[in-house]
Amino acid sequence: MRGELKEPMGPIFTDAERLLAAAGDGPLVAVGDVVTYHLERAGVAPDVAVVDGLTKREEVEDRVAEGVARLGGESREVRVENPAGAVSGELARELKAAIADPEPTVLVVSGEEDLATLPAIVAAPLGASVVYGQPDEGMVLADVTDEAKAEVRDLLSRMDGDSDALFEILDAA
Repeated sequence: MRGELKEPMGPIFTDAERLLAAAGDGPLVAVGDVVTYHLERAGVAPDVAVVDGLTKREEVEDRVAEGVARLGGESREVRVENPAGAVSGELARELKAAIADPEPTVLVVSGEEDLATLPAIVAAPLGASVVYGQPDEGMVLADVTDEAKAEVRDLLSRMDGDSDALFEILDAA
């Protein structure tokens, strides 16, 4: 499934201001330290940021870590465990709660946040925007639509693990 996951789920932007102008009116979810940093630099605090201190499996640069830390100082911070190449129940629960919370939230992942885009699209309301990094290309803007949710559900259902339990968490009111 690596090939499917490498295909961007929306347009790629290299400029945060242009991305923000194209984003929907719903909640803004940022997945990744570098994406979160660029949004923060553009003066926007995402409603939810999911970070792990890494980019391309290496520690982020100090300026990125400092930008994320500035954002964290203005938001509720929640720490979660999530192993590489997986979506833990804990990540799914906290992501769902963070999206529903009117207070901005930074989810700090111990492990890896690379797949957090998928449950974010399922959990977010229609009209939301999920932004994630496309390595060496820019930031992908994934609009949360019925079609996007269906595509992501299909991807998740074909992954190893208990997708029914994951959907139960993400669909809970």
